Amino acid sequence: MSGLTDFPLLEQPVPAREPLPLHLKRLAYRCNECRVNDLCLPTGLPLHDNRYLGTLIGSRIRVRKGAALFNANVPLSHLYSVYSGSFKTNLNNAEGQGVIINFWMPGDVLGLDAIATELHVCDAIALEDSEVCPVPYHRLQAVAREFPPLQQSLNRLMSREIIREHERVLMLCNLSAEQRLASFLLGLSRRFVSRGYSSNGFMLCMSREDIASYLGLRLETICRSVAHLRGLGIVNLRGRLVEILDMPALSALELGSAGSYAIAELKPVKAD
Repeated sequence: MSGLTDFPLLEQPVPAREPLPLHLKRLAYRCNECRVNDLCLPTGLPLHDNRYLGTLIGSRIRVRKGAALFNANVPLSHLYSVYSGSFKTNLNNAEGQGVIINFWMPGDVLGLDAIATELHVCDAIALEDSEVCPVPYHRLQAVAREFPPLQQSLNRLMSREIIREHERVLMLCNLSAEQRLASFLLGLSRRFVSRGYSSNGFMLCMSREDIASYLGLRLETICRSVAHLRGLGIVNLRGRLVEILDMPALSALELGSAGSYAIAELKPVKAD
C-alpha cells in the first residue's frame, strides 16, 4: 500500500509528551477538506480560522491492524479522531477475558472514556490499518476555555457516545438474538449513510467473534441468526460483505413485529 512511510507507525500505546509545533494553515485546510469533519471534533467550529484547529490537530498517526492505539490504565494524553480505518474497544475482566464494548469508524473520537479519571478504562485495537488525528487533551481544555463552541462540540461528542451506550444496554436487556443482530446491522447502515456510503451494502471490519462479543451472544448463535436472515431473504451476508435485501423487514424484525416474518417467509430461500 502506498504512503505507508508518510505517517508514524504505532505499535505501542502513545506516551504522554509535549505537542510538537504545528503548521497552522496546512492542518486547518486538511480538516476543512476531511470527508467526516461534520462528525468529528471540529463540528460547529469555524474551519477557516487557524487559531483553533491549527493549534489542536496533530499530524496523523497510522496504526497497524491488531495494534493498540491505547490500553486500559494508561494515562490520558490525547483524544484520537478516526480519519480512516476502524477500531474496537474492549474491557478485560480479572481473568483476562475481553468483552467488546464498541466499534469505531471514521469521524468517531476515541479516548473519551478517560476524561473522568484521566486513565483509559479499555483497550482500543485497530481492526485494519487505520489512521487517527491526535488531539492533545490538556491543550484542548485550554483552548475550550477561550472558545466555548469547542467545549460545546466536545460535549456533543460525549453525549453521542452516552446515547450509543444506552442503546446497547437496552438491546442487551430486551432483544432476542435475531433482534440484536438486526439492530446491529441497521445501526451500521445508518452510520455508513452518515458518512456518505450506501445503506444497503457494506463490508464488515470486525469478525463474527467480535460481533458475538458485542451483542452478548455465542458465536454459534450469531451463525444461526445470520443463516436464518439469509434464508428469509432479508439479508445476504457472505464473508464480511453485507447486502440488506429488505430494509423494512429488517427494521420490523428489530422491533419484534411478527408481520416481518410473515412477509419474509413468502420469499424463496436462497441456496448457499
